[in-house]
Amino acid sequence: MPQTDAHPATLPDPRRWKALIFIGLAQLMVVLDATIVNIALPSAQHDLGISDGNRQWVITAYALAFGGLLLFGGRIADLWGRKRTFIVGLTGFALASALGGAAANTAMLLGARALQGVFGALLAPAALSLLAVTFTEARERAKAFGIFGAIAGGGGAIGLILGGLLTEYMNWRWTFFVNIPFAIAAAVGAVLVIREPAEGRNRNRLDVPGVLLVTTGLVALVYGFTRAESDGWSSGTTVGLFVAAAVLLAAFVLVERRVKAPLLPLRVVLDRNRGGVYLSLGMAVIGMFGLFLFLTYYMQIVLGYSPVLTGVAFLPMVAGMITGSTQIGARLMTRVPARYLMAPGFLVASAGMFLLTHIDLDTSYPALILPGLVLMGLGMGTAFMPAMSLATHGVQPRDAGVASAMVNTSQQVGGAIGTALLNTIAASATTGWLASHATAAAAVSPEAAKALQFQGMVHGFSTAIWVSFGILVAAAAVAFTFINAGRPGAAAGSGQGAAKENDVPVLVH
Repeated sequence: MPQTDAHPATLPDPRRWKALIFIGLAQLMVVLDATIVNIALPSAQHDLGISDGNRQWVITAYALAFGGLLLFGGRIADLWGRKRTFIVGLTGFALASALGGAAANTAMLLGARALQGVFGALLAPAALSLLAVTFTEARERAKAFGIFGAIAGGGGAIGLILGGLLTEYMNWRWTFFVNIPFAIAAAVGAVLVIREPAEGRNRNRLDVPGVLLVTTGLVALVYGFTRAESDGWSSGTTVGLFVAAAVLLAAFVLVERRVKAPLLPLRVVLDRNRGGVYLSLGMAVIGMFGLFLFLTYYMQIVLGYSPVLTGVAFLPMVAGMITGSTQIGARLMTRVPARYLMAPGFLVASAGMFLLTHIDLDTSYPALILPGLVLMGLGMGTAFMPAMSLATHGVQPRDAGVASAMVNTSQQVGGAIGTALLNTIAASATTGWLASHATAAAAVSPEAAKALQFQGMVHGFSTAIWVSFGILVAAAAVAFTFINAGRPGAAAGSGQGAAKENDVPVLVH
């Protein structure tokens, strides 16, 4: 229908691009927090006297709360309204960050991290679903999700840079305090410019059994991978947590099939395209975590980079992500099917990962690490942008929050799996390599023995990056196989009749 004949309520929000600024700012704060604290952790551990055994909980407390409550947060956004949930999430995240920055002991810091996770689980799905209901015209939606995808993909690397700067030149506490101005600016902007359609609410009663089952199931799954890293994959605790997670999540699916107003309507995930996005995105995040994790250690420990220089070294990857999202993904998303962006994007990223499997004790940054990072950034940026859009396009407005939460859930669970799985693989490879070279290490000078230790470490990193390479190739295969959404204007395939429901041009079906 021509725009001149449209009812005023159906016209695009004139403040939608201003709204994108504040939605993007909130998203940046959340993704920054996932990596910024990692750089500051050694300083915080020393300052507060955190034991080595409790050190992991600074990361795990956040991951458990965030990953376990995301679906609940998405449903709250549909129930309360996305704008209100967005503002509550920002306010709570800022207060939790202030508490973390002021932490006087281990318990206070861990409590603050858990609270950050709780409010992040409200904020993240509310931000993405606000974007989904604010931008409905095909080309504008492509551009908006390109920007959002660049923020989501590059924010983690920016967190490494900012974490290094704040830790090295100020204090580890500023890695928490820095969230406060982000949150205040985003909340004020939300109050002034963000508007959401009134018809998008889902006012059904909350599915309490579903909330309890999926939250405990996801917490058990994330915690199981955390314990696998420290206790081993065959320990009783690890196996018990995985069994509990499987039972709880299976029970959740059964409950969702029977209740009148499910927490996660199965139509959201059983859609072929959205299911393919959730699965391939989760797998890709596993691969990305391998890159961040091992290259950070490699550059600081083996190559001797400072925290700041390590962060700066990741900048080409951030630039690649921004280019891939805004210049490749956004420009092509309305012209070609999503799988022809996602699958090649993951393959380009895997090519970058392949280069990085060849790191050694004296690897040249310009010759090998730089091109590897650029390829990773370009590939991930190109793939992330259509994935973010396709994951929320075509859902009924009342399901927008929970569909958005599934995007974040797949990434959060993927990140937890990636950290535990790849750490375990790297440690085992290093141990095996050192054991096979133990005789040589005993017969040489201390300097040569240290070099052998570093060589073993690099061998472990390289082995884990090889696994990440394989996972990215598998993510490309999943994206190409499952995602069959067509060009804009094509007949809807399986997306719930998106064009009729939302009265917008068909973007991806």
